Amino acid sequence: MGKVTATRTPLFFQSKLLCISVLYLFTTLFLAFYRSVSPTTCLFRSSPSDPIQSPLFYYPSSYGEHKYAITTHRHSCSSPVFFSDYGMVVGEIHNLCTNSSAFLPALRYLQGKADTFGGNFETQKRFSYFNYSNDEIKVPCGFLKEFPVSDSDRIAMESCNGVVVVSAIFNDHDKIRQPVGLGSQTLVDTCFFMFIDDITLQGLYDHKLIPQNSPDYKVGVWRIVKVFSEKLYENPAMNGVIPKYLVHRLFPHSKFSIWIDAKLQLMVDPLLLIHSLVVSKDVDMAISKHPYYVHTMEEAMATARWKKWSDIDGLTQQMETYCKNGLKPWTTDKLPYTTDVPDSALILRKHGLGSNLFSCLLFNELEGFNPRDQLGFAFVRDKMNPKLKLNMFEVEVFEKIVVEYRHNLKKTGNVKAVSSGGGVSKKTKRERSHGHLVLTDSSCQNYLLKMWGESHS
Repeated sequence: MGKVTATRTPLFFQSKLLCISVLYLFTTLFLAFYRSVSPTTCLFRSSPSDPIQSPLFYYPSSYGEHKYAITTHRHSCSSPVFFSDYGMVVGEIHNLCTNSSAFLPALRYLQGKADTFGGNFETQKRFSYFNYSNDEIKVPCGFLKEFPVSDSDRIAMESCNGVVVVSAIFNDHDKIRQPVGLGSQTLVDTCFFMFIDDITLQGLYDHKLIPQNSPDYKVGVWRIVKVFSEKLYENPAMNGVIPKYLVHRLFPHSKFSIWIDAKLQLMVDPLLLIHSLVVSKDVDMAISKHPYYVHTMEEAMATARWKKWSDIDGLTQQMETYCKNGLKPWTTDKLPYTTDVPDSALILRKHGLGSNLFSCLLFNELEGFNPRDQLGFAFVRDKMNPKLKLNMFEVEVFEKIVVEYRHNLKKTGNVKAVSSGGGVSKKTKRERSHGHLVLTDSSCQNYLLKMWGESHS
């Protein structure tokens, strides 16, 4: 009879503890290697699978584009917002942009000529357009004077027919910063436009960012558009409001847009942002909540207290006008709107009827009173018809998708303020004495009582 020979398990595999230890060691080594080669050191990233690796622009050391960043101490690998697969997003947005019926009905605009870019309509005339009851109504929406840019820039703007990212620097107030984390297809499907004035252009010349003899300017991804702002408003902030709120008119063939204040740097691909915050939520517009304020009057009081706008009498008139015409503090009755005060440094839009109407109406309020857009935001949103479908996302999302920088530090004289009549106002006694709102209208008294009652209940 033959002998049965038993196969012996190697000693190495007889110890479960040893096997687990070896598996743990190799897993740890793999993760350490992955982190060492990953540009974001994150195990799971929301960026495109094929991001653009080379720098978008080489800045001279004198420019200091990364100075004065405001840190939020948020871990770079945590994400309060979900992003879909980049390839799927590119395809879906491309299909939406080629389907014009998704953006109908189209808004009709008032044509003509006026002394100011927006026409500076009287208060009740502006309010009469809030109820958009039929498609035959022509809404005032700027461009009652020519927007003064070169013909080549105008052609480029009208040729942008997908997604456009827009920013502006007037009075050399900020620096041009390149977006981060762009996918390889994004520069094909997305336009980037930066509007500047003569003062800002001279700063770019001084730092040799652009040649002085070029007919068209470009800094990295940004096409630089010089605006002959002396033909528009005397206040630089009001000139910046034009590309911020009338982007759908400056780029008439674009389907989606992102407005980004020049103090911000975009840290996530714009196609991913549009898809995650607008398309997947089925909204007209997406904007961040304000980090501190919920009620419009809180923002108005802070604007006066911190001298964000010098004409205190004008601020008072604005708030009393809104109170008389139905402005109310935020309550749960306003849901699904979760606050009355946005952080409007980043605005994402689908260029359909809802967001276009809201942008036109708010622009008219900014020309009528002042360019502090957070003050008229809730009034226009709550009073307009049809209602705006709005995604007011959390502050944590805002901090994830952008980095904020301080404005340029410059010693300049006081910027002149635009009064409610569109002219230049002098400092008032009320401003020199205390810089606080004094609201005597009974409607505003009721607003304040309800606001304070809600906040202390």
